Amino acid sequence: MMTGNIGQALLLSLMAGCATGIGSAIAFFAKKTNAKFLSFSLGLSAGVMIYISFMELLFSSRQQLEVITESTTRGSLITALAFFGGIFIAGLIDKFIPDTENPHELHSVEEIGGVPNPEHTHRLRRMGIVTALAIAVHNFPEGIATFISALDSAKVGIAVAAAVAVHNIPEGIAVSVPIYFSTGSRKKAFWYSFASGLAEPVGAVFAYLLLMPFLTPVLMECTFAVVAGIMVYISLDELLPAAHQYGHSHLAIYGLVAGMAVMALSLILLG
Repeated sequence: MMTGNIGQALLLSLMAGCATGIGSAIAFFAKKTNAKFLSFSLGLSAGVMIYISFMELLFSSRQQLEVITESTTRGSLITALAFFGGIFIAGLIDKFIPDTENPHELHSVEEIGGVPNPEHTHRLRRMGIVTALAIAVHNFPEGIATFISALDSAKVGIAVAAAVAVHNIPEGIAVSVPIYFSTGSRKKAFWYSFASGLAEPVGAVFAYLLLMPFLTPVLMECTFAVVAGIMVYISLDELLPAAHQYGHSHLAIYGLVAGMAVMALSLILLG
């Protein structure tokens, strides 16, 4: 079983989750959302996650499973099944979150940044709470992905944690703004936003306590392939659509390519 640096893996998951608090702070102090920066950053995160998934996690998983099973066909088949299993898991989680309250449907701070009519405050507060719960559900498997990736390789874990952290910033905005404008409390808005990100380290602790005791070499490699599937789904279903919604599609693609290039270069230099 892989031991890696468990403390470092847990810390990276915690730091990635805490990035929702950064989003909350931005919502309070920024007069206008920097849509260009968000589009590029979300595209960058997607590029990092997609490149790592295919070129590092999935590739390594297939190689190891082919050796363990002593069969190229069996190893490749198990890898593919685990990868699409990860996509299925992420899609299943997404299915149970109503579209109207999915955090990825919120475009910017300005869309809900006006002073609300008193009769709308209850609806805004409810939207913020449900959004926080929705983000928590999404962040749970991301925490598992960050933790498992960091166990496999410190450099991959850091890259995944950074990509997830950037992804979490606009999610923090999505939670804090409706809570703030419905309650008038910056403190409540910040803590709701911050708490939603704590599902990230909770997912990491879950992986450590419940998954690691059963991780044989085969299951470990399958887990890497599952994590790759989850990250590809997050990139294609959440990060890129959110980046396009900020109205700068070309910047999102530039960010995507830049993320892949930076990740490729870092893996070569640190490999």
